Amino acid sequence: MEYRELYEIWRRELSDSRLQALPKGFYLELTQYVRRILSNMRMLDESTEKAKLLEREWKNVQKMVKELLNSRFSKLLAGIFYRKPLDEEALTEEERKIYSKIDSLKGIIDGFIKDVLEGRCEIEEKLKERKYILIRFVKDVPAIVGSDMKTYGPFKPEDLATLPVENARILIKQGAAVEVEAR
Repeated sequence: MEYRELYEIWRRELSDSRLQALPKGFYLELTQYVRRILSNMRMLDESTEKAKLLEREWKNVQKMVKELLNSRFSKLLAGIFYRKPLDEEALTEEERKIYSKIDSLKGIIDGFIKDVLEGRCEIEEKLKERKYILIRFVKDVPAIVGSDMKTYGPFKPEDLATLPVENARILIKQGAAVEVEAR
C-alpha cells in the first residue's frame, strides 16, 4: 500500500454514507505500510528534509486511518443499532469478527431493555453471581493473595485458574493472562 491508495480509500469512505468495499487484505497491507513508515522514520536523521516529509506523511496517515476506521465503525454500529442498511459484503474479514461480537452485544442490550420493560433486571443478578472467572496465563506469575484472601499460584504459561474477578481483571490488564470464554 502507498499513500495515494490510502488517500483514495479514505476519501471514498468519507464521501459516502454507505460502507465502501475495501481491497482484499486491506488491514494487512495497511499495517505493513505503517510499519514501513515507522521503520523509515527511525532510520532517518530528524533534521533532514526527507525526515520532515516522512513526519508529515505519518501525521496524515494517522489522521486518515483514524477517520477511516471511525467512519466505518460508525456505519457498522448504525447498521446494527439503528437498523440502517449495511452491505455486509463490504466488511473485511477482520470487521466481520467485530461485527458478530457487536451484533451479539446488541442482542444482550435488547434482552436487557426487554427485562427492564418487564420489571426485571437479570443482568445485575448475573453480575452478582459472577464473582470468579476462568483465565489462562500467558506469562509466569508468582503466587498472589486474592481479594477473597486465598492464595493462588504460582502460575506458568498455559495454566488455567478460576480467580476472583478483581484479581483476574488486573492480570488480564497487565497482559499476564487472558479470559477463557465459557461455551
